[in-house]
Amino acid sequence: MLYESTRGKYGRVSSAEAIKMGISPDGGLFVPSEIPSITGELLQEMAALSYQQKAAVILKLYLTDYTENEIESCVSLAYNSSKFDSPEIAPVKKLGDFLSTLELWHGPTCAFKDMALQILPHLLTRAAVKTGEKSTIVILVATSGDTGKAALEGFKNVPGTKIIVFYPEQGVSEIQRLQMITQEGDNVAVIAVRGNFDDAQTGVKNIFGDPEFNRELHRANYVLSSANSINWGRLVPQVAYYFSAYLDLLAKGEITPGEKINFVVPTGNFGNILASYYAREMGLPLNRLICASNANNVLTDFIRTGVYDRNRVFKKTLSPSMDILISSNLERLLYHLSGRDPARISCWMGELNNAGKYGVDERTRTLIHKLFWSDFADDSETLDTIRLTHRRYGYVVDPHTAVGIKVHEKYAAATGDCAKTIVASTASPFKFNDSVARAILGEVAVRNKDEFKLLEDLAAAGGMEIPPGLKNLDKKPVFFSGATSKDQMAGAVRNILIP
Repeated sequence: MLYESTRGKYGRVSSAEAIKMGISPDGGLFVPSEIPSITGELLQEMAALSYQQKAAVILKLYLTDYTENEIESCVSLAYNSSKFDSPEIAPVKKLGDFLSTLELWHGPTCAFKDMALQILPHLLTRAAVKTGEKSTIVILVATSGDTGKAALEGFKNVPGTKIIVFYPEQGVSEIQRLQMITQEGDNVAVIAVRGNFDDAQTGVKNIFGDPEFNRELHRANYVLSSANSINWGRLVPQVAYYFSAYLDLLAKGEITPGEKINFVVPTGNFGNILASYYAREMGLPLNRLICASNANNVLTDFIRTGVYDRNRVFKKTLSPSMDILISSNLERLLYHLSGRDPARISCWMGELNNAGKYGVDERTRTLIHKLFWSDFADDSETLDTIRLTHRRYGYVVDPHTAVGIKVHEKYAAATGDCAKTIVASTASPFKFNDSVARAILGEVAVRNKDEFKLLEDLAAAGGMEIPPGLKNLDKKPVFFSGATSKDQMAGAVRNILIP
């Protein structure tokens, strides 16, 4: 299996090369040259496998330059009882006759990013060996909250690597911020950006695309890579949990072989829902892929109209990991749906960069409508959904998952589709305890209480255990307090690597 750039100006590479580089030198994203298929017979055989075994089956199809032993080793190092607090790794919880959630937050940082970022360091270090890389690999990350901590935790003290995380100074929850700035490790750095996530993400992309700066780093024996979902090694492990969730329903007798289901995915950068698209194209029986947005509903507007327009007011919401106006992974989808036409992709991305908007052709728009449906939930609807989900099912969800549940309600009302549906639950409710406690306990109960008292109150109200990774964060030493403007991010990287 080889990988090609969506911009078409860089030759095909192995999966190890794609994972090591993170982003193509021409500014494009690496995609597989073909999408492998899984037969119905193999799908039924996979139903009896563990999560680790299912993940290995998927990864072997895409990472063909890794040996079976290498993949199985990476999987076992990533998904085990010392990292995940559920033996199922990504359990499916039934809420109603037609609705379930896929809990993707049982890893060490309590967010779905752990599902990929616990395995990426192992894939990357093996990629460095395979490609003969001698330089230290520097992981650059822009985060809207969850990726940063998950990447820091995954790469801390990994030999031959350094990791630098940029986060929007006022754009993450207090729990998310504390998780990052208290991160231990000899090879880690965390920097706040005076701006929003799009500013941080654009800054990181600009660093990757600066040939002179990259030559300077190379002279200092450094090479850049990414742990954001622009890196194929971040995206491909996510494909596995869509198969796992479907097969769990099959094993429990909730669906019959071949029965199509829907997935609802709360998403901002489009990576998580893109993984479900790859699963569908491989043969997983999926009907509609429902894209759930918050008030920053640029993706909803795009899926409805075929026009992507980031020229709008950026809104800070109760679901900050989705506060994004530039959805990087959409480029991969458009590449596939446009018939792998790099000239068209380059044109659209150029228009986005220069004018802040682009419109796709009618054929591509029709294909998007066939695959996807989208709507959004504002903050008021999000709080109402957290409250009603707790009352109706005795189940506590975070704001991002609540957005997904609300959008599913809108989908069912608009279409009448009553197919079995799984909502991707992307974070532990404890990561956003202020919003969740306010919804469940009421304004008076949370007034004048800090985040850590609310952790205790929420645990008591929901009959839940506070995850170990979130306990006593306020008592940990702070290692990182620096901030930079969006225009000085390269200088911040230089100061860390070449003091």
